[in-house]
Amino acid sequence: MRVLHTSDWHLGSSLAGKKRYDEEETFLNWLINIINREYIESLIIAGDIFDSGTPSNRALELYYRFLGRAGKTCCRHILVTAGNHDSPTLLTAPQELLSALDIHVVGSIPSSIEDEVFIFTNTDNEPDLVVCAVPFLRDRDIRTAEAGESIEEKRSRLLAGIGDHYTQVCGIAELYREHLGKKLPILATGHLFAAGGCTVADDGVRDLAVGNLLQVSNTAFPACIDYLALGHLHQPQIVGGEPSRRYSGSPFMMGFGESDRDKEVLIVDISPDTPVCVTPVIVPRIRNLVQIYGDADYIRDKLGQLIFSGRPAWIEILLEDTGAGPSVRDEFFRIADGSVVEVLKVKLIDPNSETITSSHDQESLEELSPDEVFIRCLDMANEPEENRKELIAAYHEVLAEILEGDQHAR
Repeated sequence: MRVLHTSDWHLGSSLAGKKRYDEEETFLNWLINIINREYIESLIIAGDIFDSGTPSNRALELYYRFLGRAGKTCCRHILVTAGNHDSPTLLTAPQELLSALDIHVVGSIPSSIEDEVFIFTNTDNEPDLVVCAVPFLRDRDIRTAEAGESIEEKRSRLLAGIGDHYTQVCGIAELYREHLGKKLPILATGHLFAAGGCTVADDGVRDLAVGNLLQVSNTAFPACIDYLALGHLHQPQIVGGEPSRRYSGSPFMMGFGESDRDKEVLIVDISPDTPVCVTPVIVPRIRNLVQIYGDADYIRDKLGQLIFSGRPAWIEILLEDTGAGPSVRDEFFRIADGSVVEVLKVKLIDPNSETITSSHDQESLEELSPDEVFIRCLDMANEPEENRKELIAAYHEVLAEILEGDQHAR
């Protein structure tokens, strides 16, 4: 069976306050063409379809219009699993209608674990692939909180719960395979941070646990899994040196730190008794993101080159802090004004340490992550360094509980 693996669309996301609906629509149109061109039989979307648990009407329209179009292609099966950004109840609300179109949605652990296992059929309507549709596993779904437990104890129980869940689901998949009497391959999904996974600065990955300590070992995934389709990390990558265990990554550059990286979707050819073959397909760059680092003269020159090229771009400027005042930063915005390029961010950088020294006066709340806002609060309160580790750990625990809430479940 030919499967397309993608994840982390984050429909409705913003970059420096700029919505990206035009990029998202262009990508979804391109994906329909890829499905038809490559004769994709099954589509796997491994979480974070939306950027928020309360997506806008425009984001919802893009999603449902895509599903409607994909259902009319050669793709016979579509599987959508929820990520940590998604609302499980929002995703699963139209489940009965979508399942009639062979579009399966798993938002959270179902009441019957058998409902996480699907049999995908071939063109002759014969079983061809067993799919373990594991969504983002929320803390409350896989462990019981205990009074007084330490962060390390919580982490250990969460990891054990994740491993136990994969063991149960894959056990059912193997029983289905035995019942059918065929050595069908098993594909499993996941939305988590696998041990050894990598991120880059400003790629938009949200921590899944306290201080991002919860990295799931490769041993949590049973050996019966022939292909592991992961979401959450935004860089395409292989897990644990196993070519059949992969992140597809986000199809979009989620921040300027990714401006020099290609984005992919993965075509997976999976058949009984045959090694899995994975073919990356590069996603066309829909919008050019450019990060310029240097002194004021270099940045003026580079901006001029970009404007002369005529290629539209969003720009982040990292200005070496050599005493340049607000007038220099304002000049960069004026240079780009009315051209095909747009300066979205200007940050001051210490050229000796290459760290941001002061750009607070240029920041908006929309540009900051929750962690960065909390650090700013600690800075304003002049909190001593020795107190910060404990405060940040407690903050992460509270934030994780808030983010795992489902506003649509009320």
